[in-house]
Amino acid sequence: MTTNAAPLSPTDRTTVQRGKHRVVDDREQLHGFLAEALVAHVGVVVGDHPVVLPCAYAVDLAGPDEGGSLYVHGSVASVWLRHAVGSTVCVTVTELDGLVAARSAFNHSMNYRSAVVIGRARLVEDEAERARALDLVVDQMVPGRAATLRTSTRKELAATAVLAVPLHEASMKARAGGPGDEPEDVAAGTWAGHVPLRRVADPVVPAPEATGPVPADVAARAAALAAR
Repeated sequence: MTTNAAPLSPTDRTTVQRGKHRVVDDREQLHGFLAEALVAHVGVVVGDHPVVLPCAYAVDLAGPDEGGSLYVHGSVASVWLRHAVGSTVCVTVTELDGLVAARSAFNHSMNYRSAVVIGRARLVEDEAERARALDLVVDQMVPGRAATLRTSTRKELAATAVLAVPLHEASMKARAGGPGDEPEDVAAGTWAGHVPLRRVADPVVPAPEATGPVPADVAARAAALAAR
């Protein structure tokens, strides 16, 4: 169930306390950012200590969870995944957009976009939802790729677990532009500026056994990233 009109930070757990001038309060901007990024970090308590692990992810705004569903997947043998089921987890997605070289150490910074989603992780057991979630994870990396692939085998599906986290509790912050220096530091004449960063793709490298041209979906993805 999508709730695009809901406030972006609906609870105390996802209300930004510091740097409020960098808060993004438009839920559609969150959706757009999650559609663009590639890597999520999932934080979960495993026994007596927290673990934060990178993973591929995907979002289904029409998913059955409140606000839509954010999906992550992993091996059924993963210790972190077993502990995540039924527990409150924190999913963070970040894109680094620049390095900010200020006139003082205190004002050095980074340009970024970052989203935090907090919620109870649900094990996806419905076969249709699970298949759709796995297709979405593939398409997050290469849009349209899932439709070109063979059907997953029973063994592959049995070895894979999918978790869903509601998108209801989320926050997003972003920073762009140059440094925010003190007037006296500006007057001193020290150089300042920022280094823009962007994610780009090099030319596609076929596997040694690959034959024929690069598939259209892979070529299109590489071209889109190379043009950024």
